[in-house]
Amino acid sequence: MKNIVILVSGSGTNLQRIIDTIESGEIEDAKISLVVADRACYGLERAKNHNIENMLIPRGKNFSAELGKMIPENTDLIVLAGFLSILKQEFCEKWSGKIINIHPALLPKFGGKGMWGMNVHHAVIAAKEKQSGATVHFVTSGIDEGAIILQKSFEVTENDTPETLAEKVHHIEYEIFPIAINQVLGN
Repeated sequence: MKNIVILVSGSGTNLQRIIDTIESGEIEDAKISLVVADRACYGLERAKNHNIENMLIPRGKNFSAELGKMIPENTDLIVLAGFLSILKQEFCEKWSGKIINIHPALLPKFGGKGMWGMNVHHAVIAAKEKQSGATVHFVTSGIDEGAIILQKSFEVTENDTPETLAEKVHHIEYEIFPIAINQVLGN
């Protein structure tokens, strides 16, 4: 059984998707051993509702060091699921190849500092992009710079708004996240 640690900052909808796909067997031979949040959020409640060990480590300059102390050594994968804190270089290097993130755009476009949530969708509309989508990528110390594992795109129409893009991207995230997790775990 592979051990997954999930980091969250918000409502935890992608966390819930991962829980559901582990329970259904879509993500094979894996369990969530720990959920960590960097702020009080509903993601922690989702973990509690499924009897998954969980903890809050407040955001701050020592966050990565504190997180590093809490990650079990037998962790096979760390998944950032709507996680907004930036992890320190030492942490990223220690877990290199074992940390993944989902990003609400087609990287390398619309990545980097400040490119999260609705900021991304506003930027896509402002740039008059013809396509958007979601990307699962490895985490490195460079924000959204890690190797791409999986992407899926859709056409942006003239009627799309940041809100409609967010909804479309979320559906794609639900589709590709479990596939990417299986792929990284070697399933």
